[in-house]
Amino acid sequence: MEEKNREGAVSAWDRVQIARSADRPYIKDFISRIFDGFLELHGDRLFGDDRAVIGGIAAIDRQYVTVIGQQKGRNAKENKRRNFGMPNPEGYRKALRLAKQAEKFSRPILFFVDTPGAFCGMEAEERGQGEAIARNLFELSDLRVPVLSIITGEGGSGGALAFAVANEVWMLENAVYSVLSPEGFAAILWKDKKRAEEAAEIMKMTATELKGMGIIEKVIPEPQPANVADMDELALSMRREIRAFLKDYQDMPAEEIVRRRKDRFRSYGVFDECVKESL
Repeated sequence: MEEKNREGAVSAWDRVQIARSADRPYIKDFISRIFDGFLELHGDRLFGDDRAVIGGIAAIDRQYVTVIGQQKGRNAKENKRRNFGMPNPEGYRKALRLAKQAEKFSRPILFFVDTPGAFCGMEAEERGQGEAIARNLFELSDLRVPVLSIITGEGGSGGALAFAVANEVWMLENAVYSVLSPEGFAAILWKDKKRAEEAAEIMKMTATELKGMGIIEKVIPEPQPANVADMDELALSMRREIRAFLKDYQDMPAEEIVRRRKDRFRSYGVFDECVKESL
């Protein structure tokens, strides 16, 4: 696979499968290898604690940061407990609570994104899933501290975007980021989920493609497809990149941080016009 990566021969569908692999590192794996300590915080102060979302305070080079992201399971029991990494409304509200806390204490925020999307069960809708996602989009855009989002596996739909209203968005080389899954795309467009592989190629969901379109700022190389049993080199590389990000923003005025984040998303209007002209 490493040789294929160098040659650019790995297909979009291959990367979807890699991103979904049960051997891929999850947020707890990254936390334990990148940061010097971590204190997990729980609950949204409204309904309960969503185990699909992990968040808390971490340290890196004696600087405190807030780390938030989705956690999947590696077996059926753990996946049930973690809801396959699909947040309920209380997961988004917990994330927002911790983000606002970080702003209060001037801590940068690091999101680790790995979710197929928000949970779409009836109970989630009853508790305000759409409003919770929309609230995150609205509130995160105005945070007066630096925000970095790293897509490490799947970045699916608004469920991922609610963790990616950031000053910069990075992706691991074999991560994917899209408006919905290839299976959902194929089912909607062609009424045939079996054409998911074809859909993945059309959707432009890989890190390299999104970097080329200006949707993300950085692609983090994977010396080999990221594996929880062999991720020390990747974690060391990510730690260096995160330290550089924090250094770049450490003396930046809060107003400039907010302005840059909003300008980043406003620039997508130019991209929309380019798409319209190409149709």
